[in-house]
Amino acid sequence: MAEVNLIKFVGDNLFLVAVALVSGAMLIWPAVRRAGGGESVSTLQATLLMNQQNALVLDVRDAAEYGKGHMLNARNIPLAELEARAAELEKHKAKPVIVVCDTGNRSGRAAAALRKKGFESVFTLGGGIGAWQQAGLPVEK
Repeated sequence: MAEVNLIKFVGDNLFLVAVALVSGAMLIWPAVRRAGGGESVSTLQATLLMNQQNALVLDVRDAAEYGKGHMLNARNIPLAELEARAAELEKHKAKPVIVVCDTGNRSGRAAAALRKKGFESVFTLGGGIGAWQQAGLPVEK
């Protein structure tokens, strides 16, 4: 009897059920997307890693985006070039690497690629460069 009521409810409220499923998927998607990129750090955690552990900041945005403003001392290797230029980062394998982009999409992919190359301590900056600027932290051009 309960199964019949459930089927009737779903049939009568198909639009509401669809909205609930889509909104649930949208809530879960960021966590699923982030899983491939590994651990995300806040602006405060990133600052601590930079100051206390001499973390490398790797900006994977295109050169034009990087030129508009980037974190102090950030190294720019666009995501499209990361595979070919990964050898440039070999000397930094032992220290933390904070990967930065605009939104976290590119940085997650870059972090996963670096982990495959043997980098152990790779983080993405949660919220990207926008979160950094919103926190009032310094950028250079």
